[in-house]
Amino acid sequence: MELKIEQGVTKGSAFLEDDGKRAAEMTFSIASPQLIIIDHTDVNEHYRGQQLGRQLLDAMVQKARDENFKILPLCPYARSEFQKDTSIQDVMR
Repeated sequence: MELKIEQGVTKGSAFLEDDGKRAAEMTFSIASPQLIIIDHTDVNEHYRGQQLGRQLLDAMVQKARDENFKILPLCPYARSEFQKDTSIQDVMR
């Protein structure tokens, strides 16, 4: 499975592909150079239970650390993960 992050001027997505099919996707909006908003996470029903959403979130957290921005998790899944895991709260706004 391959993880990719695509980013435009105002929106982007992190996703996992399996043989050319999207297994999971996390979408975000770019509010400013210092802030992105994670607004949706979706995992294809055939891939649920494999922690794919968490893999996407971890990739976004690493990107935030590398590029020095904060994440506002509006997506219920991302918000829940940020609340549970203190090790990633350094990038949460």
